[in-house]
Amino acid sequence: MEGIAANTQVSKYTLIKTNLNFYKMKKVILAAIFMLVAQAGMAQATDAMKADVKKFLQISGINGQLDAAKKQVLSMVPAEKQAEFTKEFDASLAPVIKFQEEYYLKEFTADDLKQMIKYYESPIGKKFVEKSAGLAQASMPVVQEWSQGLQGMVMKYMQ
Repeated sequence: MEGIAANTQVSKYTLIKTNLNFYKMKKVILAAIFMLVAQAGMAQATDAMKADVKKFLQISGINGQLDAAKKQVLSMVPAEKQAEFTKEFDASLAPVIKFQEEYYLKEFTADDLKQMIKYYESPIGKKFVEKSAGLAQASMPVVQEWSQGLQGMVMKYMQ
């Protein structure tokens, strides 16, 4: 009879230990599933934010400034070489655009980006972009003249 009682206690102990291990494993599995779901959600949020950053850069006129610079430089390139130049110029902008995108992703929340997009899609936001491009182009001769004067001023103080 003692052998049966000992076997019963060993069986109860083994059963309890097995159940505890099962519950621990269940917790680990649930935690792993939770982490995978959370990562998938974060990846989707990041993809959505990346799309919003690209949209913001386009509608805010920031990319337009790069296009204006390209247009100005392109006018100095002979017509027969403009297509090749444009291809190389666009490729050279990749690190600049990547930096801008990473900066906006780091510095602004998803809600910030949505609000900025909303502003630039509004009539006043569109007007601001339109007038800013004109201001930049119209002020270029003034800024160039000022920078030449600034060079003279700096040289005066460097001596």
